Amino acid sequence: MTFKALKGAMVAALLATTALPVSAKEFRVAVGDGAGGTQEALGLAFVEALEAKTGGAHTAKLFLNGQLGDEQDTVSAAATGTLDFSILAINNITPFSPSVGTLTLPYVILSLEDAENITQGEIGQQMVDKTVEDAGVRIIGWAYSGFRVLTNSKHPVTTVADLQDLVVRVPKNEIMIETYKSWGINPTPMAWGETFAALQQKVVDGQDNPYMTVYAMKFDEVQKYVTNIRYIFSIEPLIVSESLFQSLSAEEQQQVLDAGHEATLASGAFLRAEEAKIKSELAARGMEISDPADGEQEFIDLATAKVWPKFYDTIGGKEVLNGVLTALGRPTVE
Repeated sequence: MTFKALKGAMVAALLATTALPVSAKEFRVAVGDGAGGTQEALGLAFVEALEAKTGGAHTAKLFLNGQLGDEQDTVSAAATGTLDFSILAINNITPFSPSVGTLTLPYVILSLEDAENITQGEIGQQMVDKTVEDAGVRIIGWAYSGFRVLTNSKHPVTTVADLQDLVVRVPKNEIMIETYKSWGINPTPMAWGETFAALQQKVVDGQDNPYMTVYAMKFDEVQKYVTNIRYIFSIEPLIVSESLFQSLSAEEQQQVLDAGHEATLASGAFLRAEEAKIKSELAARGMEISDPADGEQEFIDLATAKVWPKFYDTIGGKEVLNGVLTALGRPTVE
């Protein structure tokens, strides 16, 4: 057994010792981020809607800051039925269901409206179905966290050349790794739970995450500079164990789905209301914010030319990407 598999099995075993039966009123929701961010906001909205729709028969409790394991581990735990729900970055579900990775290709999603249109439409439902089939978990809601801005502790970054002396942490996600390679550097893949300490100890110089996450995780304490890159719009699914979902009555299943939909709508409203305020707060705390030079075109050209073609097969074919681009009213790839 590999170390990763052993680690996953250990997390699953730990969760199994405290797993709640289906008849219990309180489900457990693993949340990767800390308080104050989009993941928590989605989770709280889901809990409120679930309680309302079930007349108090079901509720749920959030476990913040990765208390129930790293985000990828919670997918494995939910798949085996030892965890009820999890909210996680979409890149951490991509290894289990590769077609979802289409939404992590650089510069595919260019706005919150793009993210909402795709996830709440036909393409989103196709991804839900594929994730059930591939991973044994069901996406029932989506958090919208905004673009993953680049932060670092060394100096401002406005061009690709400015990146070259930085050690940048990325998730263990091949698309994101290859994107940084297209910009000329070798990033450092690292589990989410290790990231703050690595930034604090200068093991790595920087990382990228949405403003909401930078704020929730207090990265302003260990990072000085922010660059408003837009290579990935961060979408964070709320998943439920498919075995749990299938054990519910038809009425309960619909209640869970409806609660997830309400939480999704609330997440879009939360981002619109809070992101600008959080950005201003981070600036007030001393973070220096810059925009890329020349409208980010240098970053865009390198990433789309070098990264997209490498992952056509991985995401299920070029037609999967073209389906997303068509739905967004964008030109397709040849």
